[in-house]
Amino acid sequence: MSRLLLIIAIVAVVYLLIRSYRKQAPQQDKPDAEDMVRCAHCGVHLPKGESVQADGRFFCNAEHRDAYRK
Repeated sequence: MSRLLLIIAIVAVVYLLIRSYRKQAPQQDKPDAEDMVRCAHCGVHLPKGESVQADGRFFCNAEHRDAYRK
């Protein structure tokens, strides 16, 4: 009978340790999503922060911006 109680106690301690560890583990936050824009010249979609903006339009690079203006 005492062996059974000892096994139950060990299982309970292991369970509580695992449970407390899972609560302390840092949660991985999803990175903030950035708006996507479309290049007015070639149609490629890219993050707004990486785009070149001119005349209220977005471009994937300065060459496409200049080609669109001509």
